[in-house]
Amino acid sequence: MVRAAVLPAVGAPLEITDITLPEPGPGQVRVRLAAAGVCHSDLSLSNGTMRVPVPAVLGHEGAGTVVSAGEGVTHVAPGDGVVLNWAPSCGSCHHCGIGEVWLCAGALAGAANIHARTADGTELHPGLNVAAFAEETVVAANCVLPAPDGIPLSDAALLGCAVLTGYGAVHHSARVRAGESVVVFGIGGVGLAVLQAARIAGASKIIAVDVSPEKEELARRAGATDYVTASDTTPREVRKLTGGQGADVAVECVGRAATIRGAWEATRRGGRTTVVGIGGKDQQVTFNALEIFHWGRTLTGCVYGNSDPARDLPVLAGHIRAGRFDLSMMVTERIALDGIPAAFDNMIAGRGGRALVVF
Repeated sequence: MVRAAVLPAVGAPLEITDITLPEPGPGQVRVRLAAAGVCHSDLSLSNGTMRVPVPAVLGHEGAGTVVSAGEGVTHVAPGDGVVLNWAPSCGSCHHCGIGEVWLCAGALAGAANIHARTADGTELHPGLNVAAFAEETVVAANCVLPAPDGIPLSDAALLGCAVLTGYGAVHHSARVRAGESVVVFGIGGVGLAVLQAARIAGASKIIAVDVSPEKEELARRAGATDYVTASDTTPREVRKLTGGQGADVAVECVGRAATIRGAWEATRRGGRTTVVGIGGKDQQVTFNALEIFHWGRTLTGCVYGNSDPARDLPVLAGHIRAGRFDLSMMVTERIALDGIPAAFDNMIAGRGGRALVVF
């Protein structure tokens, strides 16, 4: 029996309860969690913006230590530190075949599996494959990657989603070049990773935009050179800060129609707008045909930072060990499992960076 945060139904409050995990079968690994980040995607699962089978154990950004491994698992062993990979690639679908592993058609197939049971026998699904909001989890072997050496597992948890997403948005999707200007909308966990990645890319001006003026100090620590409190005039303010042109690159990390539209308008003519935030179907963004032609901007969706975790984790580890990327500064709150509902409330209210569940 282990403690876990269970979503009993879409829109229902999380329940912190005991669950029973099976022993790992062939091709499976049991992991004792060191920490798990509270991501906006977890909130989106709980309120139905994103759909997975329920009841489910939520949590997808985590790291821990292998407790045991089933038959056929060779890349990790008991005692090894690992980072959870919530979107493993199948290697055989069309997208995997052309190298777009972040768009793998089978990445979330495991979310329909039976993962565990409650004390009364209720079957539970694993949320986004890895069920990280629990003291321990059992996952498919391709859902774990060896943790980079020299990085505490509690910090390494952030590599599982926020950091790969934010770093990839800059380096793989927007492909920021040295000397370019970047504006980032939404300074939560992913936004903080985007700011640091833009600094690593050599951006000359990095503008952070958020509804909360209290986040300015945090944003500047992550690499922002300027800070704008979000309003209806944000695109105009961004243009003033960029010589009247707009930013070369805008990265939207909120997932709302208004901020996507604002990011587009804050982008210079011929620039790139990358949308990382996950919004609901009700968030309709409109453009007229003339402005698409006139502005010549590129609007791009970005899934998981267009990242390949096996390729990108070693690169990120190099930046972290060299002091270029700071994981611990992204964490503004360390909590227990029962603190997750309050972390959701803070996220909705736009408070703080990343909340981290520490076991």
